[in-house]
Amino acid sequence: MEYILKNGIVYDPQNEINGETMDIFIKDDQIAESVSDDAKVIDVSNKIVMPAGVDVHAHVAGPKLVLGRLYRPEDSRMGVSQKTKIERAEAGFSIPCCPTTGYRYSRMGYGTVCEAAMPPLEAKHTHEEIATIPNIDINPVTLFGNNWFCMEYAREGRIEEMAAYIAAMLRVSKGYGVKIVNPCGSEAWGWGQNVHGYDDKAPYFDVTSRQLVVALAKANEMLGLPHSIHIHPNDLGHPGNYPTTVETLKSIKEIKKSTKKAAKIRDQTVHNTHLQFHAYDGTSWKDASSGADKVADFINHNDYVTGDVGQVTFDETTTMTADAPMEYDLFQISGLKWANKDIECETAAGIIPCIYSPKTPVGTLQWAIGLELFLLVDNPWQICMSTDHPNAGPFIRYPRIISWLMSAPRRMEMIENGEVHKWSHKRTGLAGLDREYDFYEIATITRAAPAKIHGFPDRGALTPGYKADIAVYDVNPNDFDPSRNPEMVERIFTSAAYTIKDGQILVKDGDLVATKPSHVIWTDVKGWEREEAQVLNEMMPFFTQYYSVKWENYQVHDHFLSNPIKVEVPAK
Repeated sequence: MEYILKNGIVYDPQNEINGETMDIFIKDDQIAESVSDDAKVIDVSNKIVMPAGVDVHAHVAGPKLVLGRLYRPEDSRMGVSQKTKIERAEAGFSIPCCPTTGYRYSRMGYGTVCEAAMPPLEAKHTHEEIATIPNIDINPVTLFGNNWFCMEYAREGRIEEMAAYIAAMLRVSKGYGVKIVNPCGSEAWGWGQNVHGYDDKAPYFDVTSRQLVVALAKANEMLGLPHSIHIHPNDLGHPGNYPTTVETLKSIKEIKKSTKKAAKIRDQTVHNTHLQFHAYDGTSWKDASSGADKVADFINHNDYVTGDVGQVTFDETTTMTADAPMEYDLFQISGLKWANKDIECETAAGIIPCIYSPKTPVGTLQWAIGLELFLLVDNPWQICMSTDHPNAGPFIRYPRIISWLMSAPRRMEMIENGEVHKWSHKRTGLAGLDREYDFYEIATITRAAPAKIHGFPDRGALTPGYKADIAVYDVNPNDFDPSRNPEMVERIFTSAAYTIKDGQILVKDGDLVATKPSHVIWTDVKGWEREEAQVLNEMMPFFTQYYSVKWENYQVHDHFLSNPIKVEVPAK
């Protein structure tokens, strides 16, 4: 297969290409420097060409998705469409079924998605779901933030043993990196408690959130993993939580980034996910206000930090997270149906429906804080697009968020016409922000930056030798003003003119024309075999006595993986 995308207007931030008219060559599954005379020419004159999208953080596969579909049949009845010769039937809105997830990402021009929370005990099912999601590559990050063994290693300061344990568990779970959710808090939930300060201790473990996070960050850099720690700090969603967020990020400051090969692509040592939920001022919802300026100011002065926003989209959605006590808090506030799950020795989770209305104070405050973060963080390489799908809204709303970012008049129209509650401008600084993103910055926060942050060496750019993952959008940016046409911006990014994945055309003129199997990307650390054997031997008596599965059934064996892409990390 050889193609020439002819005369496209290219936005490729990794290669500093900003709206240049040029040709892109594709040979088989890669971007090429040249092709033969037999290559098929696709005329994309006066159209935007970008690398395919990379979603830095979403929840798209795993047991919590299954539980959400089971207890929210009303959501599954939304977005239903009949099967075609190409597609299976679609179903679901905030929790789409697995094939639907792949189709919808493809239509928007995406090619890679991070599954943001995989418990080792339930990794097998996560990989089974990944195998049924077509068209997108998925890198699942493994949960370590409430793992009993990690808490013990952190308490005892055994960083090398923790690193060996992480290396072993990434291989066991076939995970990509280290995810931390409400460190020590979800363990406390097993006792009906939570931790609220960064220096609170987990019950019965005599270890603080700070000790655990710092130890995991040190171990991550000791291994030289391609991605930094990926953290959901304590106190998510609570008024007055921004100091906890800043203190968490500050605690990583003295940890030096690994110089090992696999870690060289990224700049950060910590990625703070769904920052909007961690940027609140005040003491209660009665006096809650934005703390986005403080969080953004910290990021602007510290290049070792990156984040994604978790932008509220004003939808009825489903919240699901390994932060189980926070979900109980939502249940107490809303009274909506609530599901709770404890995953032995590893984490806990909760699920509850949520309605973000533009007419309610809290939902509007959250919406405005998310936009503030986008607009106040100076460097678009440090902030990424996300809705924490589906927690703040479904991923299919990314085009709508893009329209808000590119149009200050649209944001002001929503405020001045009363489309959103007055808290949007009474308790935040959004009304005073006139910054507008351009197409180059949109390509950065949706493609180049997420790929760099995850340490991907083969996507997020149109570099020869990279994967031929490309999106084409039917608009000429030279005679189009996104500030004045936000509705058109949303339509453009909802429906790609072409989506090409691994050199194969999957979408044409917004319609799916083909499907292909997904790939799972995981990290295999080399050089720690002796240390891994020691920690596994040490933990095995506990595992045998207390886990409800046998070790042989706990491991994710190769046949569970969907077309694996193994990232080998020569850590020693």
